[in-house]
Parts: sequence; C-alpha cells; structure tokens
Amino acid sequence: MTSLVLGGGGFIGGHLCEALLAAGERVRVLERPRLKLDDTPELRQHVEWHEGDFTNPVDVAEAIAGCDKVYHLISTTLPKTSNDNPVYDLESNVAATLRLLELIRQANFPCKIIFVSSGGTVYGNPQTNPIPESHPTDPICAYGISKLAIEKYLGLYHRLHGIDYIVLRLANPYGEGQRFDAIQGAIPVFMHKALANTAIDIWGDGGIVRDYIHIADVSRALLLAASYKGSHHIFNIGSGKGTNLNELLHILEQLLGRPVRHRLLPARSFDAPMNILDVSKAQHLLQWQPEIALRDGMARLLQHMQRLF
Repeated sequence: MTSLVLGGGGFIGGHLCEALLAAGERVRVLERPRLKLDDTPELRQHVEWHEGDFTNPVDVAEAIAGCDKVYHLISTTLPKTSNDNPVYDLESNVAATLRLLELIRQANFPCKIIFVSSGGTVYGNPQTNPIPESHPTDPICAYGISKLAIEKYLGLYHRLHGIDYIVLRLANPYGEGQRFDAIQGAIPVFMHKALANTAIDIWGDGGIVRDYIHIADVSRALLLAASYKGSHHIFNIGSGKGTNLNELLHILEQLLGRPVRHRLLPARSFDAPMNILDVSKAQHLLQWQPEIALRDGMARLLQHMQRLF
C-alpha cells in the first residue's frame, strides 16, 4: 500500500507518517518546500518527499500517481484568521480540493481519501453537548465553512464517480512536536509561556470548554478510518470530555508544581462557549477509542518541551 499524506510536514502529518511506516506502508508526502522533517531525519529517510504546492495541479498529479490512499491534512488558514480573507480561504482550500478530486476522477484509479475536518468549527454554536455527527452544521467562521464545503464535495464525488472517502471531524489535537509559537493550540502555547515565565493570554473568563485529544489517538483513528469498509463516512474524533481553560491552567500548575502567570482579555466573537464531541460512533464502527488521558498527555508533552529549554 502507498499512502500519500498531503501536509505530511506538519504536526499531525509527521505523526501520521510515523504511524504509517510502523504499519509497514510506503509513505509519500506532498509539502511546501520550506516545510521539511528536519527534526526527524530518520523519518524523512524513509518517506518519499515531494516538494510542491497543493494549489498547483501539476504538483498534485505527480504526488497522487499510484497511491492507494490520500490523507488530506492541508489547510491554508486558521479558524481565528480565516474571516480576514474568506476569498483566499475558499480558493486555496475548497477549489484546490476540487482540483484534487478531478485529478483522481480523471486518473480513474481506486484511491480512498481520508479528510481531516474540524469538529471544533463545522457545528458552530452547539445546541447540545456532546455533539453527535447528526448535529446541525452552522459554522461561524470561514475556516469551518470551507471544511464543511469540502465534506460536501467529497460526498458529491462519491455519489457521482464512486470515489471512496472518510471524514474525521477532529477535536483539538495536541502532543509532542506541536508548534508552540503558533496562534492556535492552547496546550503547547500555555506550556511554552509558562516555561518562559511569560503571561498566558486567556480570552474571556477562562470558562470556554474544549475537547482535547492526544496526537497518538488521532493517528490511530486515521489508520483505522482508512481500513474501514462500512457505509458511514463522517466520524467525530475527540476525547468525548470537556475541559475549560482554567482547568488547563490548573493541570499545568500541578505538573509544574508552581503557579503560572496569566491575564484575562476580552472574549472573542468566534469562540463557541463549549464544544465537546460525541465519539460513540467511532467507538462502535471504527473500533477506536481515546486511550491517553488529558493529564497524562500533558505530562508527556511537558517533558518533551522541557528538554527544549
């Protein structure tokens, strides 16, 4: 089996590549030239690396040739900045994915697509928690709209052309190797600021609740999704438990054994107050369940980050 990982140089992609290699698969990556697996040379040594742009159909056509599975992890925007330029979000994500689907259709070879969507944004402001896959989808940011549009196009190409696909709506992944200098990812950002003894910014009163899932559990879900042969196409992947920002701070202080500096800032309009995913469908049909408790996963990440200081 040959698996193509679109965005294999990123946080989720790097862990997925490791899991695929451990499963004995051939792994190919399409990634922008500036993103290389420099921190994991042993991984890069075993991966077929294609430098290119997801928006360039020539690069994508070369990358997908002969692949049995395509893991689509690429997103050019973030939830909190996508509303600044929704046209770019549409063109670089939705249109680029449509070109990918057209290339697969024209090539006329069996290829399964596993798409990483967003359980944190496609549902919008939840009517109920935990959120099942049947919950109404009403995103409040362009990022979520693009993710949902891609899901719909995958369903369309499945009905019209028989292209097989699975959508995983992820909660908030975290773990070793995640960027701590980015503007998303509360857990690594909090840890880095605490270790650097700088104030942690909390938007609102700290009561915003999110579902955090360790990257090792995400990688297992991606592999199981690829081998799933049933009729369902959309699965939530999360811990199934909610944790607010104040609780994250408390766990971090316990792990460090000291208080951490933080400051409260005005709440943001695009932050839903609570988002917890119902993962019972994945547990039942994919035979998957989260295995790493939040405190244990945070302890693993903290030990990793402390070695970098």
